Amino acid sequence: MPAEKKQLFCGDNLDVLRRYFADESIDLIYLDPPFNSNQDYNLLFRDKSGEKSASQILAFEDTWEWSDEAEKTVVSIVEQGGKVGKIMSLFRTSFGNSDMLAYLAMMAPRLVELHRVLKPTGSLYLHCDPTASHYLKMLMDAVFGPQCFVNEIIWKRSTAHSDLAQGAAHYGRIHDTLLFYSKLERRTWNQQTIALSEKYLATHYRNVEPDTGRRYELDNLTGPGGAAKGNPSYEVMGVTRYWRFTREKMERLIAEGRVVQPSPGAVPRYKRYLDESQGRPVQDIWDDIAPLNSQAKERLGYPTQKPQALLERIIQTSSNAGDTILDPFCGCGTAIEAADQLMRNWRGIDVTIQAMRVIRHERLSKLAYTAPKDYQVIYLPADISAAEIFAAEQPFAFQDWAVEMLNGLPTKARSGDRGVDGRLYFQDELDGPLRQILVSVKGGKLKATFVRELQGAVARERAAMGLLVTLHEPSKQMRRDIAAGVYTCASGTYPKTQFVTVQQILSGAALDLPPIRRMDEKKKRALVAAAAQMELPGVG
Repeated sequence: MPAEKKQLFCGDNLDVLRRYFADESIDLIYLDPPFNSNQDYNLLFRDKSGEKSASQILAFEDTWEWSDEAEKTVVSIVEQGGKVGKIMSLFRTSFGNSDMLAYLAMMAPRLVELHRVLKPTGSLYLHCDPTASHYLKMLMDAVFGPQCFVNEIIWKRSTAHSDLAQGAAHYGRIHDTLLFYSKLERRTWNQQTIALSEKYLATHYRNVEPDTGRRYELDNLTGPGGAAKGNPSYEVMGVTRYWRFTREKMERLIAEGRVVQPSPGAVPRYKRYLDESQGRPVQDIWDDIAPLNSQAKERLGYPTQKPQALLERIIQTSSNAGDTILDPFCGCGTAIEAADQLMRNWRGIDVTIQAMRVIRHERLSKLAYTAPKDYQVIYLPADISAAEIFAAEQPFAFQDWAVEMLNGLPTKARSGDRGVDGRLYFQDELDGPLRQILVSVKGGKLKATFVRELQGAVARERAAMGLLVTLHEPSKQMRRDIAAGVYTCASGTYPKTQFVTVQQILSGAALDLPPIRRMDEKKKRALVAAAAQMELPGVG
């Protein structure tokens, strides 16, 4: 699928990245993965006992727990080997089966995919807290290479924090960490500056030229590092030093009156005017961007919402107008709005339908230059709530999704399909004829006629079986109505027609079907065409 300029994806970002994102297609990535900063640090390493299902990711909860699913993920990463597999094996040895290991196992394959989609000139900013930043840096080094590390940025997110009343014995925890990596050394870079403070002006720009009234400070002219850094040595106003400028440039500055000797024999200094200053270059400690307070106008009630100024700084520094920004954990969409206002294209991913609602109705609806037609919403639902919205907003795309989730081929024609929305293919035997299972997908209210239509289509096309995929649970009577004989083949005996609910699809429940052939679309269509020419039964 070709990438649109502005896209929202509702689904698991790992699945979305693998399905929809081409190699080296993104200029800048910002991610703020969910993590429970309020937990006691030591609890993240607690062992888990008993059988647990995979954690469900909710809009306003950011817990990651050790589970059977986490165990499978860790084993898969370790077995793949390479630097990422080695570091994950080390983490497992260090942490055991803990929440921290589950969190790192969740992050590892996603960081690999983000590295894949990042352009050679691109940058990635990973926003985290000190609880896991050091482990994430080790993981990032394994994915990107340690030579691609650029900065560890400290953002002062709070002015004061104290748990003394609760018996805490530690310094106030008031900062977040941003790990800044680039794919190559030739990354996009636009130096940002901040205004000089009144205190700085008072202490540094104290001098005023009598004739012009211009304020200035006297700055160092010597070359740091001396000869080792390639700085030239020569005499200026009776003083020999290693200087930061060539002799020719120094003479020009002297002629312009920009070199001042404070007193006889003193080291000459450079006259730097205040009105020529662009401000102070941004350093790796950001204490000038305040967190959102309860009265902030941009506050949307999202507990992990970051100030837009933070995202604007990142986007302005590491991208240009027209570039594409990706936030794979986009939450309430701060990065998306910042990118849009700065004339960048954007792509956001979040697993929750709540995030989609906030972004679309609280963010994008208020931007005059981004109408609904200007961006695309793509659903890969992870729960019934998202599936319901998907079916209501994009019924045809919902049908295609359901068929594809069953490893089938969606019907291309939207009219004249006679109730058949897709087909699954299988073979009774390894070299046997290709058989088909017709699929009809219903996202709305169920009717008894849907069962009769499916059974009629199966008979008409001489298909092996038929599936009625429903968003809602069918009634007992409808389940009785759909039971109309069986299909028997080498792999077993199966209902001729049956219901499959979206909940079964989402949960990965075992379905009562023969082994479905996993083939790419080109191969499937070739086999279908060949079987049709031979007029084999059961092939549409």
